[in-house]
Amino acid sequence: MITAVIFDLDGVICPTDEYHYQAWKKVTDDECIYFDRDINNQLRGISREDCVNVILKRSNKNYTEEEKTKLGEKKNEIYKSLLVNVKPSDCSTQVRSTIDWLKKKGIKVGIGSSSTNAEYILEKLGMQNTFDAVVSGDDVDLVKPSPDIFLLVAKKLNSNPENTLVVEDAFAGIQAAKKGNFIACGVGEAASYYQTDYPLKSIADVILIVTKNNQLPKK
Repeated sequence: MITAVIFDLDGVICPTDEYHYQAWKKVTDDECIYFDRDINNQLRGISREDCVNVILKRSNKNYTEEEKTKLGEKKNEIYKSLLVNVKPSDCSTQVRSTIDWLKKKGIKVGIGSSSTNAEYILEKLGMQNTFDAVVSGDDVDLVKPSPDIFLLVAKKLNSNPENTLVVEDAFAGIQAAKKGNFIACGVGEAASYYQTDYPLKSIADVILIVTKNNQLPKK
């Protein structure tokens, strides 16, 4: 029986990928490091530190740990400046109606995001009071693909991992879900990932999964 659903934030609740790309592109252009959208896709769902390490593989310069940290901080400042553009309509009607349906059926809903800007994004979306629990990269020592974020959300929701759906758009998020013994639902590129339990054509497919697993009447 499904008792809770945990959603990733970036790319699932809100399409912020373009802002991440623009921020990293500015940083890499300033450092004369090659960067494109394919490389940007490799950064989905992983920590800022890991993102920097992926990007610097294409640099001829050796960076100190302090310099790496500064690059990550520079990216985050650019990214946060772009987040002012986030508005409530960036969360689709389909996503909102799916969350509303889950809550009406007594299913707990949470956010599990590696982002350190999760609370701010939810506020910009007007969704700061929507979820029963929100856990971000600020709340754990290890982010995805470690399962720590999802495990903490599940604990806050009082839901066992094996009874909890995780909705992710990144391979690292699916890996984290499976490491934590959650049921992994993939959207976008994650729908085709080999560890994904339920490929989703849309977020609304979550309703079908919960209806079937919980043997709810179809309406």
